[in-house]
Amino acid sequence: MNRRKLSLSIAATILSLIVVVSIALAWYVWPVFNNMNSGDTPISVYVDEDDTMDSIRIKVGSPKRWEVLQWYFETKPRTGHYLIQPGEKMLDVYRKFRNGTQSPVRVTVPQVRTLDMLAARLAKQLMLDSATISSAFRDTSFCNQVGYNWQTLPALFIPNTYEMWWNTSIDKFMQRMQRENKAFWTEARMEKARKIGLSPVEVVTLASIVSEETAYVPEMPKVAGMYIRRLQIGMPLQADPTVKFALGDFALRRIYFAHLEVESPYNTYKNKGLPPGPICIPSIKAIDAVLNHEQHGYLYMCAKEDFSGSHNFACTYSEHLANARRYSKALNRRGIK
Repeated sequence: MNRRKLSLSIAATILSLIVVVSIALAWYVWPVFNNMNSGDTPISVYVDEDDTMDSIRIKVGSPKRWEVLQWYFETKPRTGHYLIQPGEKMLDVYRKFRNGTQSPVRVTVPQVRTLDMLAARLAKQLMLDSATISSAFRDTSFCNQVGYNWQTLPALFIPNTYEMWWNTSIDKFMQRMQRENKAFWTEARMEKARKIGLSPVEVVTLASIVSEETAYVPEMPKVAGMYIRRLQIGMPLQADPTVKFALGDFALRRIYFAHLEVESPYNTYKNKGLPPGPICIPSIKAIDAVLNHEQHGYLYMCAKEDFSGSHNFACTYSEHLANARRYSKALNRRGIK
């Protein structure tokens, strides 16, 4: 083989290598410029502290593409909630994860009966686990920092849906709840509370009783007015839901005299005035029902015998006993014990 043929052979070999390498490189790198989400809706990816690069690849749903630029990360992406938008390029997604450019989540503070129930519901919406949340709720010094104790703490939470970061800490979450509570208690609401002679915590405590007494919203101001009248004349509230709370048995359908003997500051049959704190996290409608309660002469209420969810109201005890007998007979007919 002469030199000319040798040179051509070497050149051909080099060119072939260049083509092969280029094809391989293109096959490996081209996905970087492809879409990570070819669908019509955003893809949510939640990265928590326990995630590894492998688990994140699975969550993203494109393990091969994710592998291409794994070298881009010095460490795994920061915790948080990330949205991969339709048509978003892979390189943009990587940058988003690396820089911690997360998207907020919508967190609903629900109407629930106990702080443990609240902790369980929040844990499903935030990176926090329920044990961490419950522990904070029970911590005296932690509660004091936000201006409450474990009994009054439910009054801090205003049921609503809020936007926040998924990896929000328990401290940041409580600070947000303080801001929302302050925004809720406008001067107009504060003035109405002052006219009743109750603090915001006491208003929420009464609202929690109203909320547990009736789910029928139009009736709430009337129920609230009855309890406010009892408070004003020094009559025990005698609210059955407070007995259920004291017993820790929310499934009770009937309250018997034996139940009324439970020793608890929440038993409003044995203790005059409001209980130490809310017996649930009431709705905004229940809170406003207390602030805008009806003024009337009723002192008693009893569930209607038609089980409609509304109540019969009475001004005298004899009228109330007649209502109670009708309801008791209706319970017996249905075999409710």
